[in-house]
Amino acid sequence: MRSDQATNIAFAPALTQAQLIRDRQISPLELVELYLARIETYNPQLGCFYHVAAESAIADAKQKTEQIAQTRDTQTLPPLFGVPTAIKDLNAVARMPISYGVSALKEQIADYDEGVVSKIKAAGLIILGKTATSQLGSLPYTESPGFSPTRNPWNLDYTPGGSSGGAASALAAGLCAIAHGNDGGGSIRGPAFCCGLVGIKPSRGRVSYAPVGDFQNGISANGVLARTVKDGAALLDIISGYITGDPYWLPDPEIPFLTAIEQTLPQLSIGFATAIAPAGEAHPICQESVKQTVSIIEAMGHRVAEISFDVTPLIAPFTTIWSAGITSSGVTLDALSPMNRWIAELSGHAGEYLQAVQQMQLISRQIVSLFDNYDVLVLPTYMHPTIRVGEFANFTPEETLAKIISWILPCPAWNATGQPAIAIPTGIDHNGLPVGVQLIGKPASESLILTLASQLETAINFSSFPTLEEN
Repeated sequence: MRSDQATNIAFAPALTQAQLIRDRQISPLELVELYLARIETYNPQLGCFYHVAAESAIADAKQKTEQIAQTRDTQTLPPLFGVPTAIKDLNAVARMPISYGVSALKEQIADYDEGVVSKIKAAGLIILGKTATSQLGSLPYTESPGFSPTRNPWNLDYTPGGSSGGAASALAAGLCAIAHGNDGGGSIRGPAFCCGLVGIKPSRGRVSYAPVGDFQNGISANGVLARTVKDGAALLDIISGYITGDPYWLPDPEIPFLTAIEQTLPQLSIGFATAIAPAGEAHPICQESVKQTVSIIEAMGHRVAEISFDVTPLIAPFTTIWSAGITSSGVTLDALSPMNRWIAELSGHAGEYLQAVQQMQLISRQIVSLFDNYDVLVLPTYMHPTIRVGEFANFTPEETLAKIISWILPCPAWNATGQPAIAIPTGIDHNGLPVGVQLIGKPASESLILTLASQLETAINFSSFPTLEEN
């Protein structure tokens, strides 16, 4: 295979790769070997994989290549059969390390597969390894002590975001075809914004956390990072669904998400905002991303209206619940970064936590009521463009938290309400880094926002943005 052909395949959509496999134009083994070679070349610069599972990935790819050879009608295989993927290092994969971004846990090996991993394996995807996360998934940049900082393939001086920064960096660099992530306050959507990808945070209860339980009142969701909306819909179909004992769940959609996004939308009522209180107006390029997107949506025939949006009352209770994730992790404080030790002190006692949960639920009811008048909201994903690696390193924890809140402000509300949200790229900023917007839907309305995102993908043509190797 020529180097240009290999690069084109490495950056091809996951569904395209799967079709090439079914057409016997490339084998799962060839794809895995291609990605492992790219990981060997680029991961030392990017720090996006904490663990590369080369031996098990090759063994799995050989088995699937043999299965293809023995399958008479390969078109009956699952939609992403044989496609290489990666799992974020907050989720357990049997016989692979699970560190949660804590250097003291680097040698810890998982002895089970989480439910989302079991579904990915059952669908025939091949796991290349574990991607980097911020320590305990708490921060929107991926710079865990004891690990190399994870860098943005578009510009190595910048972060790919967090906490799913390793997944986004790997995907944007062509080191896997599609990736798993999770989002407890923008941890999928932020990295998608930073790296020019599609990032899907599903509705609460859409994707199981089995066999473990929820520990932050359902603010976190397993989801998807992808190059295209269709790829994201395909993997969301795979990972969705109730697993026995889940504390909350949604019924399966009437038709698969991958099928649903081909349907015609009715005229929608779209709300948008470029300012979010208490921060005020987003950076001009983030404002422009929203305005351009809304202009395209209006040209499609939908109704649009500007709204005012204030998340001030949500910040305090959400911060309490978010910080409780550190203390509930079971990791000793002396193994944590100074920032996470400080965050742990914010969590308070059990009564304060329960009060915060009640406050968050009451505020969430008010936020969801916006959707009595709107089908979808269009907001900035983040309030300003991507930050540099280490940009917040010399601030006090209090200053760092304030800067984090002012950057990620548009995201956590939808973790609080449990509504679906999808981040899409819309252009490039003055530093040559991607920017984008997020679409938020009514509860359990993934199909609708995926369909709208797919139509915007065509209109904006963000699949034509330059790849890593063209920069």
